[in-house]
Amino acid sequence: QVQFVESGGGSVQAGGSLTLSCGASGDTKRTKSMGWFRQAPGKEREGVAGISLGESTYYGDSVKGRFAISRDNAKNTVFLQMNDLKPEDTAMYYCAARDFSCSSFGGYNYWGQGTQVTVSS
Repeated sequence: QVQFVESGGGSVQAGGSLTLSCGASGDTKRTKSMGWFRQAPGKEREGVAGISLGESTYYGDSVKGRFAISRDNAKNTVFLQMNDLKPEDTAMYYCAARDFSCSSFGGYNYWGQGTQVTVSS
């Protein structure tokens, strides 16, 4: 099993920035890919960004050019730098991991508890 500690969520005005962090513990061999997903009330969960152990990255279309994912493999931690935030970015953000590398959002099977991001206009 993999456990996560997420932090960095909060409230910000449109145009502002936030950085989310997620530290993994437990069976960290199963974190070949780590990613961030989000879910807004009444909407389906969507992939935001993902990164492989080799630091290959991929992003959802709505955040390309504004968000950046990175990871510190030595600390089993993944970060999401979010810039130029918009009200439509408001959601619960979840850290996730899977035990294989692939440039897509499918197959994540370990999930954090989530951290709320609220962007006001």
